[in-house]
Amino acid sequence: MVRFISKHILTGLVTILPVVLTLYLLYWLAISVESALGGVIRWVIPESFYWPGMGLVAGLGVIFMVGLLMHAYVVQRLFAMGEQLLYHVPIIKTVYGGIREFFDYFSPNRKRDFQQVVSVTFGDTGMRAIGFVTQAMPEHLPGDFGTDGDDSVLVYLPMSYMIGGYAVLVPRNAVRPLNISMEEAMRFILSAGIAGTNGTSARRN
Repeated sequence: MVRFISKHILTGLVTILPVVLTLYLLYWLAISVESALGGVIRWVIPESFYWPGMGLVAGLGVIFMVGLLMHAYVVQRLFAMGEQLLYHVPIIKTVYGGIREFFDYFSPNRKRDFQQVVSVTFGDTGMRAIGFVTQAMPEHLPGDFGTDGDDSVLVYLPMSYMIGGYAVLVPRNAVRPLNISMEEAMRFILSAGIAGTNGTSARRN
């Protein structure tokens, strides 16, 4: 009886906790932005003109403007120079680099670089890994890396539960396209296969 109750309590927790944590994270972000920018707005305008939620709206506006400005070449260069400074500061470069690479997974610009979700076979071992074709034209690769005469493609293999991965040049005949979306593949890889391709976790009966 105790085992029966424990099993269903655990199932309930596994079902509810992802939803609760996601909603709490969104709530925390909204409250944080409202608190930070709301104070600035109340300092700029009279208190009577302020209404709750104005800080959150201002935050969304700032994020939109930053995204818009990042399409300008000058802003891109200035941002790149600022990033280079961070990459030269001990500890900060490690933390910032990891966070930057993680969020780059979900960047619209990064996704356009990935041309196809593929399965890569390693020799005759039968081992396979999921990756993303980042360059299908060998002549676009640096130096003599892709000019050895082989029909190869450059594939990025992300690591599960880790920030990082490997860009490997593999023969085209060792690559097989997969009929799944970029989001499904990323979620599957980052969770080490615990999350199914439909976004749900595999559960044992």
